[in-house]
Amino acid sequence: MTAGPVTLAWGAATDVGLRRSLNEDSHLAAPPLFLVADGMGGHQAGEVASATVIEEFARLVGRPSLTVDDVQSSVAEARRRVDALPEGGGAGAGTTLAGVVVADIDGDGYWLAVNLGDSRTYRLSEGVLEQVSVDHSVVQELVDAGELDAAAAAVDSRRNVITRALGAGSDSEPDYWLLPAEEGDRLLICSDGLPTELDDARIDQILRSEQHPQTAADRLVREAVAAGGRDNVTVLVVDALDVRARERRDATATIPVAEFGEDGEEDTLPRVRTRDEGERS
Repeated sequence: MTAGPVTLAWGAATDVGLRRSLNEDSHLAAPPLFLVADGMGGHQAGEVASATVIEEFARLVGRPSLTVDDVQSSVAEARRRVDALPEGGGAGAGTTLAGVVVADIDGDGYWLAVNLGDSRTYRLSEGVLEQVSVDHSVVQELVDAGELDAAAAAVDSRRNVITRALGAGSDSEPDYWLLPAEEGDRLLICSDGLPTELDDARIDQILRSEQHPQTAADRLVREAVAAGGRDNVTVLVVDALDVRARERRDATATIPVAEFGEDGEEDTLPRVRTRDEGERS
């Protein structure tokens, strides 16, 4: 299926895991949007919050491509709706949000990535696995400050404490990035139930070994559950089969969205991670 300048194939899978009675993850896999939301709040509040956010973004399904303004407007409306939930007023229900939408910029295809919380977006492109999103978590802040290494972060008791969310009494804004879409790109969007159980090296192996995106998504979820299944796990795998572009671009470039703003100021730069950097849970 084609979304603007990008021809796509994709797969989606989700599982409640082995320790939870309720799946609070929600997802949307319908061009031009591929999003995962991981709810929080207890007593079904998280399930309702994540479903509300995905429902809001579903209004955009079917458009050839989207803009930053489209996504920002949907984030604002989704936040208003989550904050208005009877289960989640104030510091109650909330959700993460991560994923990509297809953007058409002057005839060139881009992935517009969005992130709030610790759900993740990865890109496998030209032989390199890159974590595009930066976790909004206490542990990630400590790692970035040099106070924890990867091994310590994997077992730190604060690893599930996030610093940004949509709802849950938070008014924090997402990070956004533009990535040039290239033929052969494979994107992975997942809730934290995946990297909690599988390190980046294993994720990389599975993404490379499974040809079809649905088979890859199914296997990632299956292995995460078999490895412990301590949380809900949701996985989207999206392949770029063909990309219409007016000219060749640097496929490794990841551009902060703020560079396209009027003030020219840069937003937070993404952290590139490869399978040589170790695991995170």
